[in-house]
Amino acid sequence: MKEKGHIIKSVAAGSIAEEMEIAPGDKLLRVNDREIKDVFDYHYAVNDEYLVLLIEKPDGEQWEIEIEKDLQEEIGIEFEEGLMDSYRSCKNNCMFCFIDQMPPGMRETLYFKDDDARLSFLQGNYITLTNMSDEDIERIIFYKLSPINVSVHTTNKELRCKMLHNRFAGDALDKIKKLYDAGIIMNGQIVLCKGINDGEELERTIHDLAAYIPHMQSVSIVPVGLTKYREGLANLEKFNKEDALEVLKIIHSWQKVLLEAYGTRFIHASDEWYITAGLSIPAEDNYEGYLQLENGVGMVRLLMNEFKEYFESLTGDNRIKTLSLATGVLAAPFIEDLIKQLNTKYPNINVNVYTIINDFFGKDITVAGLLTGQDIMKQLKEKDLGEYLLLPEVLLRNGEEVLLDDFTVEDIRNTLQTELRIVQSDGKSLIDAIIN
Repeated sequence: MKEKGHIIKSVAAGSIAEEMEIAPGDKLLRVNDREIKDVFDYHYAVNDEYLVLLIEKPDGEQWEIEIEKDLQEEIGIEFEEGLMDSYRSCKNNCMFCFIDQMPPGMRETLYFKDDDARLSFLQGNYITLTNMSDEDIERIIFYKLSPINVSVHTTNKELRCKMLHNRFAGDALDKIKKLYDAGIIMNGQIVLCKGINDGEELERTIHDLAAYIPHMQSVSIVPVGLTKYREGLANLEKFNKEDALEVLKIIHSWQKVLLEAYGTRFIHASDEWYITAGLSIPAEDNYEGYLQLENGVGMVRLLMNEFKEYFESLTGDNRIKTLSLATGVLAAPFIEDLIKQLNTKYPNINVNVYTIINDFFGKDITVAGLLTGQDIMKQLKEKDLGEYLLLPEVLLRNGEEVLLDDFTVEDIRNTLQTELRIVQSDGKSLIDAIIN
């Protein structure tokens, strides 16, 4: 039977693969006579000093290539499919799923729900463990894939089945114990839903997850995101200021206990809780290395600290310019404060900070990463944008200048008739984009 193989997308210049005349379009069939199932099989197989690759050329000719290299030296091959296998979709129907709250008519990839442990390792995605077999768990343990990011939500098995709308969701939690016993590093995530997994249920969940310290190294708590497209979905409520204060009271209480017992705060609140509660963002030490940055835990603190460190190295001057910056409701007040600091050294730089309301998904969605091109263009159409407009990089799909609603950076540039600059999400990049 003809072997499927894995099509090679690109070969790094100067690499071993290039030297061996491996080229894009070739297929990798085997490594050391071992069939390669996915990207982890591949990396495990090539992590050796002596390799025999079976390569099939586009005309069907097969080459057996012998390679001698250093133990962890890369070959220089990239494949057309990042996982070298099909992606696993989610089998759950979570009451809080953001994808279910998307309007119709958007690009197809936005409706794909992934729940793949390999993406958890490679890209930091969070998985529910509900579609993982015992064999899958054993592969994670065998390959020592760490960290694995787990969407826990609750340790109450019955409640988890209800929240994920999957009768196997409760038993899937037992796989955390298997990973813990094998020494696999994990991070956890709790999407908090008002009146469902908060309060006493949250206390229970934190208590149960603390048993997995230190292999579970952190757990983030984030509020459920609610768009205006919730017809036919579970009736969920937005957290208000009093709710946020209560959630933070529980988190801070447990942080104190766990820090004394284990030397780690372990449980971390996303920035949105502090902003909703009207409290100051905690100091950097509280974030213990920013392990949950992608969940919005410590993003504001990191930005402020990076800004301050770079700002203090600058002498300032009297250069004159006017520009604009657009961001979401959540970040806008902090950006405005940073601009005021910058103006103490650059008093003649005028930055118009525009807060973009998310009309597309609904006003309750306040993060910059979920803003759309149409909202930006509509709300900035008649504004004074100055010499150029700054937009945060989190608006864009990875590697492409495309926003969630398929409008491009070029569309915004043409509509607003202004120069556009994309800014990375760190304090130094923000300052450089303004002053340079």
